[in-house]
Amino acid sequence: MTKIQLPSPFTFSQSSLQDYNDCPRRFQLRYIDHLAWPAVETEPTQDYERHQQEGSLFHRMVQQHILGIPTEKLSALANSENLSRWWNAYQKDFGNIKDSKNLKLYPEYSLSAPIGEHRIVAKFDTIAIEPGKKAIIYDWKTYRKRPRDEYLATRWQTRLYTALLVRAGKHLNNDISISPEQIEMVYWFSNFSNEPAKFSYSEAKYKRDWALVEKIVDEISSASKFPMSEDEHPCKFCAYRSYCDRGKKAGEWDDFDGEIDVEESFEIDFEQIGEIAF
Repeated sequence: MTKIQLPSPFTFSQSSLQDYNDCPRRFQLRYIDHLAWPAVETEPTQDYERHQQEGSLFHRMVQQHILGIPTEKLSALANSENLSRWWNAYQKDFGNIKDSKNLKLYPEYSLSAPIGEHRIVAKFDTIAIEPGKKAIIYDWKTYRKRPRDEYLATRWQTRLYTALLVRAGKHLNNDISISPEQIEMVYWFSNFSNEPAKFSYSEAKYKRDWALVEKIVDEISSASKFPMSEDEHPCKFCAYRSYCDRGKKAGEWDDFDGEIDVEESFEIDFEQIGEIAF
């Protein structure tokens, strides 16, 4: 039997770590075997794809707004009921964010750091830095259902993004290290704009999170088996379910309570990543 082996060097992200956490078998199929997705994730497919496209466009609109594209030009792109509602909510809460003289804004910004023989990368929706004082990570979510804060707190995105900003964000702060206590992560929900989720950070959390990153990366690197998840409920919404004989029919869109991930729909340009050297 051929030994299953992680390519080296491998670039980890919050998505790949979350995949491994949820189902090691899915990690293997996606990142080691590079198998094409054989199935749709939800039915009806057109509703899922429409929401995915709208989410991607909304992220583009926010990025371009922060970069200085006139609001009226971007508003013309909000040509669906969802986009119009999301854009109006964003304008209400963040319409003036780019006008703040105290904040340096980095939309769609990537950070990377070495971890053993591999590296780890994250693409942030927006990082807002008030040099020497605070750093806010904004993540724009187009969830149809507002997740519990307890759920978000345990997700790899929350843990990795805050830890990586400490680890590799020094150059964004006038070349002064960002202390964990200066960091806040804010999830802003386009459908629940009055209910953002906010997470403060600390040195203790940073040490815990980075130690966990190292532990999981080492575990994946040395793994020879990638077993299927014992919990079969998420399999209904997994595009790889037919490889595991866990159903052919996709789960219903109305029952889908996960996230359509647009984080990796943007092409990561490794030449533009803020990175600490090996």
